[in-house]
Amino acid sequence: MKKLFAVLAVAGLAFVACGPSAEEIAAEEKRVQDSIAAEEQRVQDSIALAEAEAARIAAEEAAAIAAAEAEAAQNAAKKATAKKSNAPATGTIEAVEKATTAADRRAALRAGKQVD
Repeated sequence: MKKLFAVLAVAGLAFVACGPSAEEIAAEEKRVQDSIAAEEQRVQDSIALAEAEAARIAAEEAAAIAAAEAEAAQNAAKKATAKKSNAPATGTIEAVEKATTAADRRAALRAGKQVD
């Protein structure tokens, strides 16, 4: 029995002696810390890229809105100008109203702008 305990004690010491050394433990700890730091940096870079992309999209949307508003204002100005130019001449309306026959009305319409 004493031999068995002696063999188990020697085997236990050999098992403990084969474990990682202090240098290996320190190296493993440094590797873990470096891995954590690299992952944190990757996350920060991803956040920065996402924020930059969001800012780019917001700028594009603002530019599109400004362009749409400018186009709407331009179209409104064109419509206002078109209404003025499409307005029938008062002389033409009076001529059509004074015309007694259909031929006279057609002639009055051809001479002026079309009446609504």
